[in-house]
Amino acid sequence: MEAISEALQPYKEQVGMAAGILTVGQMFSGCFVCNDIRKKGTTDGFSAMPFVGGCGLTVLFLQHGMLMNDSAMTNANLVGLTISLAYAIFFLLYTPPTGRSSYWRQVGGTALFTITLLGYVKVENPSVVEDRFGMIITVLMLALIGQPLFGLPDIIRRKSTEGLPFAMILSGTIVGLSWLLYGVILNNVFVVVRSVFISKQVAVLCDTRSRSDVFTRDSTEGNTQCYQLSLV
Repeated sequence: MEAISEALQPYKEQVGMAAGILTVGQMFSGCFVCNDIRKKGTTDGFSAMPFVGGCGLTVLFLQHGMLMNDSAMTNANLVGLTISLAYAIFFLLYTPPTGRSSYWRQVGGTALFTITLLGYVKVENPSVVEDRFGMIITVLMLALIGQPLFGLPDIIRRKSTEGLPFAMILSGTIVGLSWLLYGVILNNVFVVVRSVFISKQVAVLCDTRSRSDVFTRDSTEGNTQCYQLSLV
């Protein structure tokens, strides 16, 4: 990877800028999920974690960008934090009273965990904090982007992807590929690993969609119905 990194060094600024712009554009894909919530009039069936957890993770990515002294990552995450906060507030407005306690528990847990990790950065040895912190947020990011996949058995059973942020995942794949190239240029293994797993997630979901396009027989009415996974 070092040889490729050296060869692509002249394009570092251009690739970083392109990745940052694509990232900001991708963050607006959450509007599709918000629009579905608006149409339904409630957040029932939708998880707040992609938005709430996204806020915390964006703060951590911002901190990592600052540790790396990388303007492309820092600027992208500053804009991303603003957008993520807007989504989290929108989700709260459409959350019914019975579900708000769960929402605030997620907010509290995310905030506490984020503050703890930011505190770790302050006390860790400066010579190793960039690599160790990068490893930590990589694991956290994999947990967050994999969160929608935990519902795959239920999605296949119901033959519906309602509540699955497919638009966010699809656009995230494109962004992941751009950051993959930038990570290679930086010769940073954590940026590369995060980008590879972001890109891989959509392949799993597309495979699930193809496996779930099935026909079922209505035994009471005697007619055939086709259930297809709908894109969020």
